[in-house]
Parts: sequence; C-alpha cells; structure tokens
Amino acid sequence: MSEFVPPTLADIRSAAARIAPHAQVTPVLASPELDALAGAELFFKCEHLQRGGAFKFRGACNAVWSLTGGEARRGVVTHSSGNHGTALALAARTRGIPAHIVVPEGAVAAKLANIERAGGILHRCAATLAAREETCAKVQRETGAALVHPYADARVIAGQGTIVPELLQQVAGLDVVITPVGGGGLASGCAIALRALMPDTPLVVAEPAGADDAYQSMRRGERVTDIQPSTICDGLRATIGAPNFALLREHRVEVIPVPDEDTVAAMRLLWTELKQTVEPSSAIVLAALLRQRERFAGRHVGLVLSGGNVDLDAIPFQGAPG
Repeated sequence: MSEFVPPTLADIRSAAARIAPHAQVTPVLASPELDALAGAELFFKCEHLQRGGAFKFRGACNAVWSLTGGEARRGVVTHSSGNHGTALALAARTRGIPAHIVVPEGAVAAKLANIERAGGILHRCAATLAAREETCAKVQRETGAALVHPYADARVIAGQGTIVPELLQQVAGLDVVITPVGGGGLASGCAIALRALMPDTPLVVAEPAGADDAYQSMRRGERVTDIQPSTICDGLRATIGAPNFALLREHRVEVIPVPDEDTVAAMRLLWTELKQTVEPSSAIVLAALLRQRERFAGRHVGLVLSGGNVDLDAIPFQGAPG
C-alpha cells in the first residue's frame, strides 16, 4: 500500500465539487423541544437522508470518481457488512463500474440485501478482519479492482470531510460540532475541515463505551487495538484506523464514551421530537451531548446524524413506555 498522505482543505473542496452531481445536500433540522432539554441550540445535519442512508456515500463517491479511466474499468473492492458496502456499490453504479464487496459470515441479512440492491457483488468470508483482508486481496488479484478502504483512505476521508463546509454554509456561528467515531473516516475528515475553516470551533466525537478504542487510544497516546466491541452501535465497532488516530491526535479531538442505554434513549428522543428514524450509531451524538449538558449549555452545537439504516424489526425500544 502506498504511503498515506492526509487530505487538506483543498482536497475536501475538490471532493465536494467531484461528488456534487451525485450526492445530496442534506438538510439541517432543529427542535425547540430538544433545545429546551439540552439547554443549547442544536442543529442536526441529516446525513441519514444521504444516498444509501448514510454519510458513507460522500467518501465512496469521491474515491470512485477519483479513479482514472483505466483504473475505473477494473472496478472497486472493499470489505464491509454495512453502510460502506452499500455506499461503494451505489457510487460505482454512478460510474457504471463493478463493485466487489467482501462480507463476513453472520452479517445482518437486511444490510447484505441493501448492498445487493445497490448493485454490489458479494464475496463471503469468515468473520475476522484477517479473512476480510485476505479475501479483498484475492479479489484484487483476480479482477484488478481498486481497493477503497472504509476509513483509512485519504479519498474517503476527504469525501466525508465535505459535510463540514456544507454545514457551515447552512448554519452560521457554531461553537462546537459533534460526530460519531468508529474507524475514524468521518471524524478525521471533519476535523481537518473544521480546523481549516473555523479553528476555534472544536470537534467532539461520541463513541460507544463498549467499543471505546478511540477514547483509550487518545488517553494513552498510542493506538489501542485489543478491545472486543460490545455495543448496539453496529456501525461503530471498527477499530480506529492508524491514519485516523494520528489525525484525531493532531487536531486534539476529544472523545466522549457513551453507554448503550443513553444511546437508545437518544434514538427514541430523535424519533419522538425530531420525527427522524436514525440508527444507534447516529443517535449517539445526542446521547453524548445530553451526558455532558453543562459543558454544552448555551452553545450552538452542530450534530452529525450519520445514518438511518435501521432494522425496523429490531428497534431497541419497542414496547417501552411512552
């Protein structure tokens, strides 16, 4: 693999122009009820309304349209059991090229159906990271497809970072921005853009307490990779990527660990008050803010709702009292 070169604001702006014909400009929503509950002004960037139901389309689309004609003809490959796989398949379809998606055994059937519906070619493997990477390498050898890593790819990071300039055009005077963090593609892209455009506005990231490798890594000053994730937030179980961790450290991003029960409560609040159905990996941003109300009180806060691909047969608060 070639040496990783972090994207710049110029790369993020180029990405925004590259994906503009294909990606949605997602709305920003607000709720007086949630503002009152938080004691702050909240602005929700609705990436769950993005193509494919998640912010992932931005990075995948930028990667696909960054390929040369010769590279593109051979298609793309990645490993994913969820939103990145769907996003890459959708992005590949905008260019008329094949997308090979390596998926682990035991993946959620509904998410695999989403990938296939988007046009992805599924390649199954054992449910380990080693098996995913080995199968990706095999597909690359057989097809010549270009690898598009879910988060440790500068083109993907630049694409995810396009959320920030778009949000800042929609809402003036934000005091802080909150995103989720899993592998770190979204967080690192947003950190780069925010530091360049509003250097006094910090980025805070929310992470499940049961998968807090980013939090532990930032505390220790070195990447922690031995945590076994246990969380309802299936989109945030990935270990923080090496280049992503370096970027979070460079931009002094703070991580707030959040218990799953807080996330489930926030998911319900977003449904009842904002009238939006988002997955737990999105709702965690509101949960993090409510967990530290005093810190955010009286401030203008941008919150990125990262995805809305909810399994409606497994809503975590079904039957809970109103």
